[in-house]
Amino acid sequence: MLAQQQQQLSACIQAAVQSLVPDANPSIVLERPKVAAHGDVATNVAMQLARPAKRNPRELAQSIVDFILADASMKDLISSAEIAGPGFINFRLTPAAHQAVLPEVFTQGNAFGNQPATQQKLMVEFVSANPTGPLHVGHARQAALGDALCRLFSSQGFEVSREFYYNDAGNQIDNLAISVQARAQGIAPDSPEFPADGYKGDYIMDIARAFLAKETVSAADGEPVTASGDIQNLDDIRRFAVTYLRHEQDLDLKAFNLVFDNYYLESSLYTDGRVDAVVKALTEAGHTYEADGALWLRTTELNTGDDKDRVMRKREGGYTYFVPDVAYHVSKWERGFHHAINIQGTDHHGTIARVRAGLQGLNMGIPADYPAYVLHSMVKVMRGGEEVKISKRAGSYVTLRDLVDWVGLDAVRFFLVQRRADSDFVFDIDLALSKSEENPVYYIQYAHARAHSVLKQTALSKQALAEADFSLLTAPSEIKLLQRLAEYPAMLSQAAKDLAAHQVAFWLRDCAADFHAWYNSERVMVENTALKTARAALTAATAQVIANGLDKLGVSAPKTM
Repeated sequence: MLAQQQQQLSACIQAAVQSLVPDANPSIVLERPKVAAHGDVATNVAMQLARPAKRNPRELAQSIVDFILADASMKDLISSAEIAGPGFINFRLTPAAHQAVLPEVFTQGNAFGNQPATQQKLMVEFVSANPTGPLHVGHARQAALGDALCRLFSSQGFEVSREFYYNDAGNQIDNLAISVQARAQGIAPDSPEFPADGYKGDYIMDIARAFLAKETVSAADGEPVTASGDIQNLDDIRRFAVTYLRHEQDLDLKAFNLVFDNYYLESSLYTDGRVDAVVKALTEAGHTYEADGALWLRTTELNTGDDKDRVMRKREGGYTYFVPDVAYHVSKWERGFHHAINIQGTDHHGTIARVRAGLQGLNMGIPADYPAYVLHSMVKVMRGGEEVKISKRAGSYVTLRDLVDWVGLDAVRFFLVQRRADSDFVFDIDLALSKSEENPVYYIQYAHARAHSVLKQTALSKQALAEADFSLLTAPSEIKLLQRLAEYPAMLSQAAKDLAAHQVAFWLRDCAADFHAWYNSERVMVENTALKTARAALTAATAQVIANGLDKLGVSAPKTM
Protein backbone atom coordinates (compact mmCIF):
# COMPACT_ATOMS: atom_id res chain seq x y z
CA MET A 1 0.00 0.00 0.00
CA LEU A 2 1.42 3.36 -1.00
CA ALA A 3 2.00 6.05 1.63
CA GLN A 4 -0.59 8.42 0.16
CA GLN A 5 -3.16 5.62 0.18
CA GLN A 6 -2.42 4.87 3.83
CA GLN A 7 -2.84 8.55 4.65
CA GLN A 8 -6.15 8.65 2.80
CA LEU A 9 -7.50 5.57 4.60
CA SER A 10 -6.20 6.75 7.98
CA ALA A 11 -7.94 10.11 7.53
CA CYS A 12 -11.22 8.39 6.69
CA ILE A 13 -10.93 6.09 9.73
CA GLN A 14 -10.22 9.15 11.87
CA ALA A 15 -13.32 10.86 10.48
CA ALA A 16 -15.39 7.78 11.27
CA VAL A 17 -14.06 7.70 14.83
CA GLN A 18 -14.82 11.39 15.36
CA SER A 19 -18.34 10.80 14.15
CA LEU A 20 -18.94 7.75 16.32
CA VAL A 21 -16.85 8.53 19.42
CA PRO A 22 -16.31 12.32 19.36
CA ASP A 23 -13.99 12.54 22.37
CA ALA A 24 -11.67 9.74 21.27
CA ASN A 25 -8.21 10.29 19.82
CA PRO A 26 -6.88 6.80 19.09
CA SER A 27 -3.60 5.88 17.47
CA ILE A 28 -4.59 4.52 14.08
CA VAL A 29 -2.24 1.80 12.96
CA LEU A 30 -2.60 0.10 9.58
CA GLU A 31 -0.91 -3.25 9.17
CA ARG A 32 -0.83 -5.95 6.56
CA PRO A 33 -2.64 -9.07 7.87
CA LYS A 34 -0.37 -12.00 8.64
CA VAL A 35 -2.58 -14.21 6.45
CA ALA A 36 -2.88 -12.76 2.94
CA ALA A 37 -6.35 -14.29 2.47
CA HIS A 38 -7.68 -12.04 5.25
CA GLY A 39 -7.21 -8.88 3.21
CA ASP A 40 -4.71 -6.21 2.21
CA VAL A 41 -4.63 -3.96 5.28
CA ALA A 42 -6.06 -4.18 8.80
CA THR A 43 -6.64 -1.99 11.86
CA ASN A 44 -7.54 -2.68 15.49
CA VAL A 45 -8.96 0.81 16.13
CA ALA A 46 -12.39 -0.56 17.15
CA MET A 47 -10.78 -2.69 19.83
CA GLN A 48 -8.91 0.36 21.15
CA LEU A 49 -12.13 2.36 21.41
CA ALA A 50 -14.51 -0.31 22.70
CA ARG A 51 -13.90 0.19 26.42
CA PRO A 52 -13.87 4.04 26.53
CA ALA A 53 -16.89 4.09 24.18
CA LYS A 54 -18.62 1.35 26.23
CA ARG A 55 -19.53 -0.48 23.06
CA ASN A 56 -19.08 -3.99 21.73
CA PRO A 57 -15.87 -3.90 19.61
CA ARG A 58 -17.38 -5.87 16.70
CA GLU A 59 -20.44 -3.61 16.59
CA LEU A 60 -18.21 -0.54 16.71
CA ALA A 61 -16.02 -2.00 13.98
CA GLN A 62 -19.10 -2.52 11.78
CA SER A 63 -20.14 1.10 12.30
CA ILE A 64 -16.66 2.25 11.23
CA VAL A 65 -16.84 0.02 8.15
CA ASP A 66 -20.28 1.37 7.21
CA PHE A 67 -19.00 4.96 7.50
CA ILE A 68 -15.97 4.25 5.30
CA LEU A 69 -17.83 2.32 2.60
CA ALA A 70 -20.38 5.16 2.40
CA ASP A 71 -17.61 7.69 1.72
CA ALA A 72 -17.47 8.37 -2.02
CA SER A 73 -13.75 9.19 -1.83
CA MET A 74 -13.07 5.59 -0.77
CA LYS A 75 -14.66 3.97 -3.83
CA ASP A 76 -11.42 3.81 -5.82
CA LEU A 77 -9.40 2.64 -2.82
CA ILE A 78 -11.47 0.12 -0.83
CA SER A 79 -13.41 -2.68 -2.51
CA SER A 80 -14.65 -4.35 0.67
CA ALA A 81 -14.16 -4.63 4.42
CA GLU A 82 -14.96 -7.33 6.95
CA ILE A 83 -14.82 -7.81 10.71
CA ALA A 84 -12.58 -10.55 12.07
CA GLY A 85 -12.05 -12.01 15.53
CA PRO A 86 -12.80 -9.70 18.46
CA GLY A 87 -13.00 -6.59 16.26
CA PHE A 88 -10.22 -6.38 13.69
CA ILE A 89 -11.20 -4.60 10.48
CA ASN A 90 -9.72 -6.15 7.33
CA PHE A 91 -9.84 -4.03 4.16
CA ARG A 92 -9.41 -5.19 0.60
CA LEU A 93 -8.07 -2.70 -1.92
CA THR A 94 -9.50 -2.23 -5.38
CA PRO A 95 -7.46 -3.38 -8.40
CA ALA A 96 -6.98 0.30 -9.28
CA ALA A 97 -5.42 0.91 -5.87
CA HIS A 98 -2.92 -1.89 -6.47
CA GLN A 99 -2.18 -0.69 -10.00
CA ALA A 100 -1.45 2.85 -8.74
CA VAL A 101 2.10 1.86 -7.87
CA LEU A 102 3.14 1.60 -11.51
CA PRO A 103 2.83 5.31 -12.42
CA GLU A 104 4.81 6.08 -9.24
CA VAL A 105 7.64 3.77 -10.29
CA PHE A 106 7.76 5.10 -13.85
CA THR A 107 7.73 8.72 -12.66
CA GLN A 108 10.35 8.33 -9.92
CA GLY A 109 12.61 5.66 -11.41
CA ASN A 110 15.82 5.29 -9.39
CA ALA A 111 14.35 7.55 -6.71
CA PHE A 112 11.29 5.36 -6.07
CA GLY A 113 11.23 4.66 -2.34
CA ASN A 114 13.39 7.65 -1.45
CA GLN A 115 12.32 10.44 0.88
CA PRO A 116 13.01 14.20 0.61
CA ALA A 117 16.11 15.68 2.24
CA THR A 118 15.73 16.18 6.00
CA GLN A 119 18.82 18.34 6.63
CA GLN A 120 19.76 15.88 9.39
CA LYS A 121 23.39 14.83 9.61
CA LEU A 122 24.23 11.23 10.40
CA MET A 123 27.62 9.65 10.99
CA VAL A 124 28.05 5.93 10.59
CA GLU A 125 31.33 4.67 12.02
CA PHE A 126 32.26 1.18 10.93
CA VAL A 127 35.10 -1.22 10.15
CA SER A 128 37.43 0.87 12.37
CA ALA A 129 40.03 -1.89 12.41
CA ASN A 130 43.30 -1.79 14.29
CA PRO A 131 46.00 -1.23 11.65
CA THR A 132 47.73 -4.47 12.67
CA GLY A 133 46.79 -6.73 9.78
CA PRO A 134 44.52 -7.29 6.78
CA LEU A 135 40.78 -6.86 7.21
CA HIS A 136 39.13 -10.15 8.21
CA VAL A 137 35.63 -11.53 7.57
CA GLY A 138 34.30 -9.76 10.68
CA HIS A 139 35.43 -6.46 9.18
CA ALA A 140 33.81 -7.55 5.92
CA ARG A 141 30.49 -7.98 7.72
CA GLN A 142 30.89 -4.51 9.22
CA ALA A 143 31.71 -3.10 5.79
CA ALA A 144 28.60 -4.66 4.26
CA LEU A 145 26.31 -3.66 7.13
CA GLY A 146 27.73 -0.15 7.45
CA ASP A 147 27.61 0.73 3.78
CA ALA A 148 24.08 -0.68 3.46
CA LEU A 149 22.88 1.43 6.41
CA CYS A 150 24.53 4.51 4.90
CA ARG A 151 22.72 3.87 1.62
CA LEU A 152 19.45 3.27 3.48
CA PHE A 153 19.65 6.51 5.46
CA SER A 154 20.70 8.46 2.38
CA SER A 155 17.50 7.21 0.73
CA GLN A 156 15.57 8.55 3.72
CA GLY A 157 16.90 12.06 3.27
CA PHE A 158 19.78 12.06 5.75
CA GLU A 159 23.14 13.70 5.04
CA VAL A 160 25.32 10.67 5.72
CA SER A 161 29.03 10.56 6.49
CA ARG A 162 31.07 7.34 6.57
CA GLU A 163 33.90 7.41 9.11
CA PHE A 164 36.73 4.97 9.84
CA TYR A 165 38.19 5.28 13.35
CA TYR A 166 41.78 4.07 13.45
CA ASN A 167 42.90 2.53 16.73
CA ASP A 168 46.49 3.52 16.14
CA ALA A 169 47.52 3.58 19.80
CA GLY A 170 47.98 0.96 22.50
CA ASN A 171 49.52 -2.45 23.10
CA GLN A 172 48.46 -3.95 19.78
CA ILE A 173 50.43 -1.34 17.88
CA ASP A 174 53.43 -2.03 20.10
CA ASN A 175 53.09 -5.74 19.32
CA LEU A 176 52.97 -4.94 15.62
CA ALA A 177 56.19 -2.94 15.83
CA ILE A 178 58.15 -5.60 17.70
CA SER A 179 56.81 -8.29 15.35
CA VAL A 180 58.14 -6.40 12.31
CA GLN A 181 61.40 -5.72 14.10
CA ALA A 182 61.82 -9.44 14.88
CA ARG A 183 61.23 -10.45 11.25
CA ALA A 184 63.62 -7.74 10.07
CA GLN A 185 66.21 -9.23 12.41
CA GLY A 186 65.71 -12.65 10.87
CA ILE A 187 63.71 -14.17 13.74
CA ALA A 188 61.12 -16.64 12.42
CA PRO A 189 57.58 -16.79 13.89
CA ASP A 190 58.15 -20.31 15.22
CA SER A 191 61.37 -19.31 16.99
CA PRO A 192 61.31 -19.11 20.81
CA GLU A 193 62.85 -15.64 20.42
CA PHE A 194 59.80 -14.35 18.51
CA PRO A 195 57.57 -12.04 20.63
CA ALA A 196 54.97 -14.06 22.54
CA ASP A 197 52.14 -11.74 21.49
CA GLY A 198 53.56 -11.05 18.05
CA TYR A 199 51.73 -11.27 14.71
CA LYS A 200 52.83 -14.23 12.60
CA GLY A 201 51.20 -13.81 9.19
CA ASP A 202 53.26 -13.56 6.01
CA TYR A 203 52.29 -9.91 5.76
CA ILE A 204 54.64 -9.11 8.68
CA MET A 205 57.58 -10.34 6.61
CA ASP A 206 56.34 -8.19 3.71
CA ILE A 207 56.45 -5.13 5.98
CA ALA A 208 59.90 -6.04 7.27
CA ARG A 209 61.28 -6.37 3.71
CA ALA A 210 59.74 -3.04 2.72
CA PHE A 211 61.19 -1.37 5.81
CA LEU A 212 64.67 -2.73 5.13
CA ALA A 213 64.37 -1.63 1.50
CA LYS A 214 63.52 1.90 2.71
CA GLU A 215 60.32 1.98 0.72
CA THR A 216 57.77 4.80 0.85
CA VAL A 217 54.11 4.09 1.68
CA SER A 218 51.06 6.26 2.25
CA ALA A 219 47.50 5.83 3.50
CA ALA A 220 44.32 7.31 2.07
CA ASP A 221 44.39 10.45 4.20
CA GLY A 222 48.00 10.76 5.32
CA GLU A 223 51.43 11.96 4.33
CA PRO A 224 53.84 9.45 2.73
CA VAL A 225 56.15 7.67 5.16
CA THR A 226 59.62 6.55 4.08
CA ALA A 227 61.26 3.74 6.02
CA SER A 228 64.62 4.48 7.61
CA GLY A 229 65.76 0.87 7.43
CA ASP A 230 67.16 1.16 10.99
CA ILE A 231 65.97 -2.01 12.73
CA GLN A 232 66.93 -0.61 16.14
CA ASN A 233 64.61 2.37 15.77
CA LEU A 234 61.29 0.98 17.03
CA ASP A 235 59.47 4.31 16.59
CA ASP A 236 60.41 4.37 12.90
CA ILE A 237 59.27 0.76 12.51
CA ARG A 238 55.98 1.50 14.28
CA ARG A 239 55.21 4.54 12.12
CA PHE A 240 56.09 2.73 8.90
CA ALA A 241 54.23 -0.48 9.81
CA VAL A 242 51.03 1.36 10.71
CA THR A 243 51.09 3.34 7.47
CA TYR A 244 51.93 0.22 5.46
CA LEU A 245 48.95 -1.64 6.90
CA ARG A 246 46.65 1.32 6.55
CA HIS A 247 47.57 1.29 2.86
CA GLU A 248 46.84 -2.45 2.72
CA GLN A 249 43.46 -1.86 4.34
CA ASP A 250 42.78 0.88 1.79
CA LEU A 251 43.29 -1.76 -0.90
CA ASP A 252 40.93 -4.12 0.93
CA LEU A 253 38.26 -1.41 1.04
CA LYS A 254 38.81 -0.62 -2.63
CA ALA A 255 38.20 -4.29 -3.44
CA PHE A 256 34.94 -3.90 -1.49
CA ASN A 257 34.03 -0.79 -3.50
CA LEU A 258 33.81 1.20 -0.28
CA VAL A 259 34.98 4.79 0.16
CA PHE A 260 35.04 6.55 3.53
CA ASP A 261 34.41 10.26 3.89
CA ASN A 262 36.76 10.65 6.82
CA TYR A 263 39.44 8.82 8.78
CA TYR A 264 39.88 9.66 12.45
CA LEU A 265 43.01 8.65 14.37
CA GLU A 266 42.72 7.59 18.00
CA SER A 267 46.17 9.04 18.60
CA SER A 268 44.89 12.52 17.68
CA LEU A 269 42.56 12.44 20.70
CA TYR A 270 45.66 12.47 22.90
CA THR A 271 47.75 14.93 20.89
CA ASP A 272 44.80 17.33 20.61
CA GLY A 273 44.19 17.14 24.36
CA ARG A 274 40.65 15.80 23.96
CA VAL A 275 41.12 12.85 26.30
CA ASP A 276 42.59 14.99 29.10
CA ALA A 277 39.79 17.54 28.60
CA VAL A 278 37.11 14.89 29.03
CA VAL A 279 38.72 13.51 32.18
CA LYS A 280 39.05 17.00 33.61
CA ALA A 281 35.42 17.88 32.84
CA LEU A 282 34.08 14.67 34.39
CA THR A 283 36.23 15.23 37.49
CA GLU A 284 35.12 18.83 37.89
CA ALA A 285 31.49 17.72 37.52
CA GLY A 286 31.95 15.36 40.49
CA HIS A 287 31.50 12.15 38.50
CA THR A 288 34.90 10.62 39.34
CA TYR A 289 36.69 9.44 42.47
CA GLU A 290 40.04 7.97 43.45
CA ALA A 291 40.25 4.42 44.84
CA ASP A 292 43.01 1.78 44.95
CA GLY A 293 45.35 4.16 43.16
CA ALA A 294 43.01 4.43 40.13
CA LEU A 295 40.58 7.06 38.88
CA TRP A 296 37.01 5.79 38.59
CA LEU A 297 33.88 7.05 36.78
CA ARG A 298 30.60 6.84 38.68
CA THR A 299 28.84 5.11 35.78
CA THR A 300 26.20 3.59 38.08
CA GLU A 301 24.94 7.08 38.93
CA LEU A 302 24.66 8.23 35.32
CA ASN A 303 21.59 6.15 34.39
CA THR A 304 22.89 4.29 31.37
CA GLY A 305 22.50 0.81 32.80
CA ASP A 306 26.05 0.00 33.88
CA ASP A 307 26.17 -2.45 36.78
CA LYS A 308 29.29 -1.05 38.45
CA ASP A 309 31.63 1.94 38.36
CA ARG A 310 34.48 1.79 35.88
CA VAL A 311 38.19 2.58 36.00
CA MET A 312 39.19 5.51 33.80
CA ARG A 313 42.88 5.85 34.68
CA LYS A 314 44.67 2.67 35.71
CA ARG A 315 46.83 2.39 38.82
CA GLU A 316 49.93 1.89 36.67
CA GLY A 317 49.02 4.88 34.50
CA GLY A 318 47.25 5.21 31.17
CA TYR A 319 43.55 5.38 30.39
CA THR A 320 41.22 2.44 29.86
CA TYR A 321 39.92 2.03 26.35
CA PHE A 322 36.45 3.57 26.86
CA VAL A 323 37.88 6.96 27.88
CA PRO A 324 39.19 7.93 24.42
CA ASP A 325 35.89 6.57 23.04
CA VAL A 326 34.04 9.19 25.11
CA ALA A 327 36.35 11.91 23.78
CA TYR A 328 35.83 10.63 20.24
CA HIS A 329 32.05 10.85 20.54
CA VAL A 330 32.29 14.36 21.91
CA SER A 331 34.12 15.15 18.68
CA LYS A 332 31.28 13.63 16.65
CA TRP A 333 28.71 15.70 18.51
CA GLU A 334 30.70 18.91 18.17
CA ARG A 335 31.07 18.30 14.44
CA GLY A 336 27.28 18.45 14.14
CA PHE A 337 26.53 14.75 13.92
CA HIS A 338 23.63 14.59 16.33
CA HIS A 339 22.70 11.21 14.90
CA ALA A 340 25.44 8.59 15.07
CA ILE A 341 25.56 4.83 14.54
CA ASN A 342 28.47 2.62 15.56
CA ILE A 343 28.83 -0.82 13.99
CA GLN A 344 30.98 -3.10 16.12
CA GLY A 345 31.38 -6.73 17.12
CA THR A 346 29.28 -8.18 19.92
CA ASP A 347 32.42 -8.23 22.08
CA HIS A 348 31.99 -4.45 22.42
CA HIS A 349 28.65 -4.76 24.20
CA GLY A 350 30.17 -3.89 27.56
CA THR A 351 31.43 -0.51 26.35
CA ILE A 352 28.01 0.86 25.39
CA ALA A 353 26.87 1.85 28.89
CA ARG A 354 30.33 3.22 29.78
CA VAL A 355 30.62 5.46 26.73
CA ARG A 356 27.08 6.75 27.16
CA ALA A 357 27.70 7.33 30.89
CA GLY A 358 30.77 9.42 30.11
CA LEU A 359 28.79 11.49 27.61
CA GLN A 360 25.95 12.04 30.09
CA GLY A 361 28.42 13.13 32.75
CA LEU A 362 29.65 15.94 30.50
CA ASN A 363 26.18 17.57 30.54
CA MET A 364 26.41 18.69 26.91
CA GLY A 365 22.80 17.97 26.00
CA ILE A 366 23.71 14.68 24.33
CA PRO A 367 20.78 12.19 24.34
CA ALA A 368 21.08 9.23 26.70
CA ASP A 369 20.91 6.76 23.78
CA TYR A 370 23.71 8.45 21.82
CA PRO A 371 25.31 6.88 19.87
CA ALA A 372 23.16 4.07 18.49
CA TYR A 373 24.90 0.71 18.16
CA VAL A 374 24.61 -2.19 15.75
CA LEU A 375 26.49 -5.16 17.18
CA HIS A 376 27.30 -8.04 14.85
CA SER A 377 28.37 -11.59 15.55
CA MET A 378 31.34 -13.13 13.81
CA VAL A 379 31.26 -15.10 10.58
CA LYS A 380 32.15 -18.74 10.07
CA VAL A 381 33.37 -19.55 6.55
CA MET A 382 32.58 -23.00 5.13
CA ARG A 383 33.74 -24.67 1.94
CA GLY A 384 33.13 -28.26 0.93
CA GLY A 385 31.41 -28.86 4.26
CA GLU A 386 34.46 -27.85 6.29
CA GLU A 387 35.29 -24.65 8.11
CA VAL A 388 37.95 -22.47 6.50
CA LYS A 389 40.08 -20.79 9.15
CA ILE A 390 43.50 -20.15 7.72
CA SER A 391 44.73 -17.54 5.29
CA LYS A 392 48.44 -17.72 4.58
CA ARG A 393 48.56 -13.98 4.07
CA ALA A 394 46.92 -13.20 7.42
CA GLY A 395 48.28 -16.15 9.35
CA SER A 396 45.18 -17.23 11.24
CA TYR A 397 41.98 -15.95 9.65
CA VAL A 398 40.12 -15.51 6.37
CA THR A 399 40.43 -11.99 5.00
CA LEU A 400 37.95 -9.72 3.31
CA ARG A 401 39.88 -9.99 0.07
CA ASP A 402 39.85 -13.78 0.30
CA LEU A 403 36.05 -13.71 0.26
CA VAL A 404 35.86 -11.26 -2.64
CA ASP A 405 38.40 -13.29 -4.64
CA TRP A 406 36.52 -16.54 -4.00
CA VAL A 407 32.91 -15.56 -4.73
CA GLY A 408 32.83 -11.99 -6.06
CA LEU A 409 31.80 -8.71 -4.47
CA ASP A 410 28.04 -9.01 -5.04
CA ALA A 411 27.78 -12.33 -3.21
CA VAL A 412 29.95 -11.10 -0.33
CA ARG A 413 27.91 -7.94 0.19
CA PHE A 414 24.53 -9.66 -0.03
CA PHE A 415 25.41 -12.72 2.05
CA LEU A 416 26.81 -10.59 4.87
CA VAL A 417 23.65 -8.50 5.29
CA GLN A 418 20.98 -11.14 4.69
CA ARG A 419 20.70 -12.07 8.38
CA ARG A 420 20.19 -9.99 11.52
CA ALA A 421 23.51 -8.43 12.48
CA ASP A 422 23.57 -10.11 15.89
CA SER A 423 22.80 -13.59 14.54
CA ASP A 424 25.55 -16.11 13.98
CA PHE A 425 26.26 -16.47 10.30
CA VAL A 426 27.80 -19.21 8.22
CA PHE A 427 29.22 -18.00 4.91
CA ASP A 428 28.88 -20.99 2.58
CA ILE A 429 31.37 -20.53 -0.26
CA ASP A 430 29.81 -23.34 -2.32
CA LEU A 431 26.33 -21.82 -2.00
CA ALA A 432 27.61 -18.36 -2.94
CA LEU A 433 29.09 -19.81 -6.14
CA SER A 434 26.04 -21.86 -7.10
CA LYS A 435 23.64 -20.82 -9.83
CA SER A 436 20.45 -22.04 -8.22
CA GLU A 437 17.33 -20.84 -6.45
CA GLU A 438 19.05 -21.60 -3.13
CA ASN A 439 21.62 -18.87 -3.79
CA PRO A 440 19.64 -15.72 -2.89
CA VAL A 441 21.80 -13.19 -4.72
CA TYR A 442 21.78 -15.27 -7.91
CA TYR A 443 18.01 -15.78 -7.60
CA ILE A 444 17.37 -12.04 -7.25
CA GLN A 445 19.81 -10.94 -9.94
CA TYR A 446 18.35 -13.57 -12.27
CA ALA A 447 14.89 -12.06 -11.76
CA HIS A 448 16.27 -8.68 -12.83
CA ALA A 449 18.08 -10.15 -15.84
CA ARG A 450 15.00 -12.17 -16.83
CA ALA A 451 12.90 -9.01 -16.73
CA HIS A 452 15.29 -7.21 -19.07
CA SER A 453 15.32 -10.20 -21.40
CA VAL A 454 11.52 -9.99 -21.63
CA LEU A 455 11.64 -6.24 -22.22
CA LYS A 456 14.14 -6.73 -25.01
CA GLN A 457 11.74 -9.16 -26.69
CA THR A 458 8.83 -6.72 -26.50
CA ALA A 459 10.91 -3.88 -28.01
CA LEU A 460 8.51 -1.38 -26.43
CA SER A 461 9.63 2.16 -25.65
CA LYS A 462 9.71 3.60 -22.13
CA GLN A 463 6.92 5.97 -23.13
CA ALA A 464 4.74 3.10 -24.33
CA LEU A 465 5.30 1.24 -21.07
CA ALA A 466 4.50 4.29 -18.95
CA GLU A 467 1.27 4.88 -20.92
CA ALA A 468 0.08 1.26 -20.75
CA ASP A 469 -3.43 0.35 -19.64
CA PHE A 470 -2.61 -0.85 -16.11
CA SER A 471 -6.27 -1.76 -15.46
CA LEU A 472 -5.67 -4.98 -17.42
CA LEU A 473 -3.41 -6.30 -14.65
CA THR A 474 -5.93 -8.22 -12.55
CA ALA A 475 -4.61 -11.80 -12.36
CA PRO A 476 -3.97 -12.95 -8.75
CA SER A 477 -0.21 -13.24 -9.34
CA GLU A 478 -0.21 -9.71 -10.82
CA ILE A 479 -2.03 -8.26 -7.82
CA LYS A 480 0.42 -9.98 -5.50
CA LEU A 481 3.42 -8.55 -7.37
CA LEU A 482 1.86 -5.08 -7.43
CA GLN A 483 1.33 -5.32 -3.67
CA ARG A 484 4.97 -6.24 -3.22
CA LEU A 485 6.19 -3.25 -5.24
CA ALA A 486 3.93 -0.90 -3.27
CA GLU A 487 5.48 -2.15 -0.01
CA TYR A 488 8.97 -1.06 -1.03
CA PRO A 489 9.01 2.58 0.22
CA ALA A 490 7.58 1.68 3.64
CA MET A 491 9.97 -1.27 3.90
CA LEU A 492 12.95 1.03 3.28
CA SER A 493 11.75 3.47 5.92
CA GLN A 494 11.22 0.71 8.48
CA ALA A 495 14.59 -0.90 7.73
CA ALA A 496 16.31 2.41 8.42
CA LYS A 497 14.37 2.96 11.67
CA ASP A 498 15.22 -0.57 12.83
CA LEU A 499 18.87 -0.31 11.69
CA ALA A 500 18.11 -3.55 9.88
CA ALA A 501 19.61 -3.86 6.40
CA HIS A 502 18.58 -7.52 6.34
CA GLN A 503 14.97 -6.41 5.84
CA VAL A 504 15.95 -5.16 2.39
CA ALA A 505 17.50 -8.54 1.58
CA PHE A 506 14.33 -10.33 2.74
CA TRP A 507 12.13 -8.06 0.64
CA LEU A 508 14.27 -8.58 -2.45
CA ARG A 509 14.05 -12.34 -2.11
CA ASP A 510 10.26 -12.16 -1.74
CA CYS A 511 9.92 -9.78 -4.68
CA ALA A 512 12.03 -12.04 -6.90
CA ALA A 513 9.87 -15.02 -5.86
CA ASP A 514 6.68 -13.09 -6.71
CA PHE A 515 8.11 -12.07 -10.07
CA HIS A 516 9.22 -15.59 -11.00
CA ALA A 517 5.79 -16.95 -9.94
CA TRP A 518 3.96 -14.35 -12.03
CA TYR A 519 6.25 -14.93 -15.03
CA ASN A 520 5.54 -18.65 -14.87
CA SER A 521 1.76 -18.19 -14.65
CA GLU A 522 1.05 -15.28 -17.01
CA ARG A 523 2.59 -14.91 -20.47
CA VAL A 524 3.89 -11.51 -21.48
CA MET A 525 4.25 -12.14 -25.20
CA VAL A 526 0.52 -12.48 -25.94
CA GLU A 527 -1.29 -11.45 -29.13
CA ASN A 528 -3.39 -8.83 -27.35
CA THR A 529 -1.17 -5.76 -27.75
CA ALA A 530 -2.72 -3.83 -24.85
CA LEU A 531 -2.30 -6.75 -22.46
CA LYS A 532 1.24 -7.40 -23.65
CA THR A 533 2.14 -3.75 -23.07
CA ALA A 534 0.58 -3.74 -19.60
CA ARG A 535 2.48 -6.87 -18.58
CA ALA A 536 5.69 -5.49 -20.06
CA ALA A 537 5.11 -2.38 -17.95
CA LEU A 538 4.79 -4.54 -14.82
CA THR A 539 8.00 -6.30 -15.85
CA ALA A 540 9.84 -3.00 -16.26
CA ALA A 541 8.58 -1.64 -12.95
CA THR A 542 9.64 -4.80 -11.13
CA ALA A 543 13.11 -4.63 -12.66
CA GLN A 544 13.41 -0.99 -11.59
CA VAL A 545 12.43 -1.62 -7.99
CA ILE A 546 14.64 -4.71 -7.69
CA ALA A 547 17.56 -2.64 -9.01
CA ASN A 548 16.75 0.09 -6.47
CA GLY A 549 16.75 -2.45 -3.65
CA LEU A 550 19.99 -4.09 -4.73
CA ASP A 551 21.61 -0.67 -4.87
CA LYS A 552 20.76 -0.13 -1.20
CA LEU A 553 22.95 -3.17 -0.45
CA GLY A 554 25.74 -2.14 -2.82
CA VAL A 555 24.94 -5.07 -5.12
CA SER A 556 24.82 -4.78 -8.91
CA ALA A 557 21.72 -5.45 -11.01
CA PRO A 558 22.93 -7.19 -14.20
CA LYS A 559 20.73 -7.07 -17.29
CA THR A 560 22.10 -10.32 -18.63
CA MET A 561 23.34 -13.45 -16.90
